[in-house]
Amino acid sequence: MKKEQEKMSDTIVSPSASRACGPASLIKRWAPAAILVAGIAAAYVAGAHKYLSLTAIADNRDALMGFVAGNYVLALLVFMIVYTGAVALSLPGALVLTILGGFLFGWAVGGVITVIAATLGAVIIFLAARTSLGDTLASKAGPWMEKLSGGFRKDAFNYMLFLRLVPVFPFWLVNIAPAIAGVGLGTYTIATLIGIIPGTFAFSLAGSGLDSIIEAQKLTFESCVTQNGAANCTFSLDASVLVTPQLLAAFVALGIVAIIPVVIKKLRSRHAGKA
Repeated sequence: MKKEQEKMSDTIVSPSASRACGPASLIKRWAPAAILVAGIAAAYVAGAHKYLSLTAIADNRDALMGFVAGNYVLALLVFMIVYTGAVALSLPGALVLTILGGFLFGWAVGGVITVIAATLGAVIIFLAARTSLGDTLASKAGPWMEKLSGGFRKDAFNYMLFLRLVPVFPFWLVNIAPAIAGVGLGTYTIATLIGIIPGTFAFSLAGSGLDSIIEAQKLTFESCVTQNGAANCTFSLDASVLVTPQLLAAFVALGIVAIIPVVIKKLRSRHAGKA
């Protein structure tokens, strides 16, 4: 019984209890908020979000591939930092970055680097949400927050794993909701790391074949220009071209597998109650 209580205490940690260890200084409490807000503002002012698109990748394909060819290790490091920052700052475009990782480094290396970077970024925003940002982010989450909190209270790890495997809610919300709901850092980190692996490698694999899609789209664009003139043609790529029905079906199947332990636990508790 004692071991079970200790295990539960590691899984769910009360936010109020974590802050009751003594009055934290204003600098320590508000530093995460200040850094994240400044980072988000700087990213948007610099127009970083405008580059998180497949069209931007296609437009800069030769420059990107040339940089990777001449500076492979540095390119990996830069990609990892950018991805971590994008997740930590909750910038849109994580899917595009995952595809870009597979495009630049191949599905295997790109997948591994992306999993590490995404987990680091998710942990950063999780820790920030447990400080001064908690109330602000909870209000931003709105009614979704209560729905998620109920699932975390019942079975934090498996519910967290399910949310990672099946993108039912926005990625940024799944990053902050566990912190506000009181999920432990260890449970959050492990479930995040495991849960994002299938989706990450699936889109990295899709990214490894992006070059052929870019070539096909460029041929279509050039044909349009020849027939109708440049003013009447637009070159663009959308992530939806890589999301196939088979890929979506795979995510649904993974979600069903992840939710099985929760269902079994609930059925057992009902059976024990009737007994």
